[in-house]
Amino acid sequence: MNKKTPDIRFKGFSDDWEQRKFMDLVKRISTSSDSKTLPKIEFEDIISGEGRLNKDVSQKFDDRKGIVFEANNILYGKLRPYLKNWLLPDFKGIALGDFWVFETKNNNPNFIYYLVQADKYQKVANDTSGTKMPRSDWQQVSNTYFAIPTLEEQKKVGRFLIQLDKTIALHQQKLDLLKQSKKSFLQTLFPKKEKPVPNIRFSGFDEEWEQRKLGEVSDIIGGGTPSTTKKEYWGGNIDWYSPVEIGNNTYVSGSHNKITEIGLRKSSAKILPKGSVLFTSRAGIGKTAILAREGATNQGFQSIVPKKNMLDTYFIFSRSNELKRYGEVTGAGSTFVEVSGKQMSKMPIFLPSLEEQVKIGLLFKRVDETITLQEQKIDSLQQMKKSFLQKMFV
Repeated sequence: MNKKTPDIRFKGFSDDWEQRKFMDLVKRISTSSDSKTLPKIEFEDIISGEGRLNKDVSQKFDDRKGIVFEANNILYGKLRPYLKNWLLPDFKGIALGDFWVFETKNNNPNFIYYLVQADKYQKVANDTSGTKMPRSDWQQVSNTYFAIPTLEEQKKVGRFLIQLDKTIALHQQKLDLLKQSKKSFLQTLFPKKEKPVPNIRFSGFDEEWEQRKLGEVSDIIGGGTPSTTKKEYWGGNIDWYSPVEIGNNTYVSGSHNKITEIGLRKSSAKILPKGSVLFTSRAGIGKTAILAREGATNQGFQSIVPKKNMLDTYFIFSRSNELKRYGEVTGAGSTFVEVSGKQMSKMPIFLPSLEEQVKIGLLFKRVDETITLQEQKIDSLQQMKKSFLQKMFV
């Protein structure tokens, strides 16, 4: 028996929702045009799963042919892997590529826009046909029944979710500004190539930065893997990281696999102290993270252990982009590129006094923490939206 009401409803609504075919809810638009005066929308212009444009398309004009859409029509990417490329535009334009364009039939556009994001529609749309370029099957989607409330309740649901999306978008804009600020700091607080001082300094610092080799101010330490056939080498209490565990988090404090003391001794893995900067040295060169507690790595790393009173952890971590570029340029190998510890030790780098390093490192630490908090807010809001989509639709 089909469920007739959602788990969450607005006060004042209690009637059962009506089961209707999708083809009765929308009209599929097929009018085509190659107009040079209408902006063009492609899959690449839409942030998948968010329904936002990633750039201004108001001046994106050319003579390519596509489907004409109006404001409040719904664009839906029917081609894998673009099934989450949807858009509710507030302007007229032309959709290029494998889009369905929907015009609602006596239904609220906002409500239908979120209906296509809800679980039931996504399940049907993901049942694609074709092998080389699988697409959603219109015959199947259009004949699927969906539960629909009255127009008044549709408006309430649509308005609520639109406001939630606007809130997410505002937080995303703040995140984008924070990341742009960090990018600007990276460009101005570190010297450019062959220049001994940065464009901006903290008050009280005016000495030229000194060019050193990375190996002079840190120890570059590789890793190793205990024999996987020896059970006594595994399951201990020593963190042992592999490159796949280095993601976007600044700090790591617990590995997926752990090794024993004997496993450490019987391999080339070494204990790295807290504050070491893990640096992936093979294919995917340049992913970095700071050890929040001591641990070891496999051979896919050349980690940076700052020497006391010579190099600040967060200062060198903040220069991850430079480390990555150097590793990619100097790395060698035919099957996959790898940079050695010896090569990393030779990396030239301009350094200020330790006191100035600490100041710069602390600034970037605060920026990174603010970015992380903002990302967590957005993740929380997106999870909230996901929950509402599950509970406000049948």
